[in-house]
Amino acid sequence: MASPSRPTRVSSSLLLGLGFLIALIAFALQFYIRKYLRPRLWTVEELTLYNGTEVGLPILLGILGSVFDVTKGKTHYGPGGGYHHFAGRDASRAFVSGNFTGDGLTDSLHGLSTMEVKSVVDWRKFYMERYIFAGKLVGRYYDSQESHKIFERC
Repeated sequence: MASPSRPTRVSSSLLLGLGFLIALIAFALQFYIRKYLRPRLWTVEELTLYNGTEVGLPILLGILGSVFDVTKGKTHYGPGGGYHHFAGRDASRAFVSGNFTGDGLTDSLHGLSTMEVKSVVDWRKFYMERYIFAGKLVGRYYDSQESHKIFERC
């Protein structure tokens, strides 16, 4: 007859092995995601896919052509969150205008005052300090060569 402690050892070993396997998968997934989100060039079309509605994909937002992974703030940037309108796009103007609909959700700063533009720059600094930089958005601020800033179309 088996001793009462034997099933406990098997259960403990099984749980330990399962825990190790889960930790290993999480560790591997972390490197996969970081490699996948290595800073790179993004198109507007690509960025729209990362708006928090697709389970398993990170949540990205753009500001002044810089793209950030804001997944750690998914309660704010995901569906139903107060800042969801920023996810999956560059809505630089809305950071200071407060217009979170239609024309307000644009990357254009045309017509903003110097102080408002400085405020948008400060918001970009906020994201640079608190979130993962995921790359640059090809368009108004960066061309397809990545390192060439485009200022004349701001």
